[in-house]
Amino acid sequence: MYVESRPSENADGILGRTASPMESNPAVVSTVFLDRDGVINLKSPDGEYVTSWQQFQILPGVADAIRKMNDAGLRVLVVSNQRGIALGRCTRADVDLIHAQLQEFLCGEGCRIDRIYFCEHDYGMCDCRKPGIGMFRQAVADFPSIQPESSVMIGDSLSDVDFARNAGIRVMLIRSADSPRVAMDRDANLPDATCNSLAEAADLVLKLARKC
Repeated sequence: MYVESRPSENADGILGRTASPMESNPAVVSTVFLDRDGVINLKSPDGEYVTSWQQFQILPGVADAIRKMNDAGLRVLVVSNQRGIALGRCTRADVDLIHAQLQEFLCGEGCRIDRIYFCEHDYGMCDCRKPGIGMFRQAVADFPSIQPESSVMIGDSLSDVDFARNAGIRVMLIRSADSPRVAMDRDANLPDATCNSLAEAADLVLKLARKC
């Protein structure tokens, strides 16, 4: 559904001592996938869901970060699990309205998200719920020029890291309560970089792109 090499870090936030995929081929980034909750807006506590625009708290620096990526010619897409629909906490129409209001807000800030995809299903019901890559496949169908090697995912959870690895794209993790588990329990699926916010992640993507 849519609406229009180890965990030590260098000064740029890149993980590992050897060159990460983001460093070795930085100039080809053309598509940035964003998680929603915890990246664009404040994530609700476990078991709770954002069900209206009034509950949607946009995080500091988000509009500026998206504007910088727009201005650099990057395609910006959102891929978001919205399990609250399957649980009856909200409806698809509620989520569509939130996204329409988000786009209206961003337009007023001089920026845009090119398309928003979301999964409305519960666990095990589909291939679109991250870490499945159904939303990535839908994006490729809508934008055939998308290539894994020119894409990067910015998320805040293990499912975002796994989504990126399953799709064959690079991934930047915004530090959250999940981040320590990534380091301790999931060494094989470490992100390519870690950041403190979308603003920092966007700056890193653009900085790497300018190195070439």
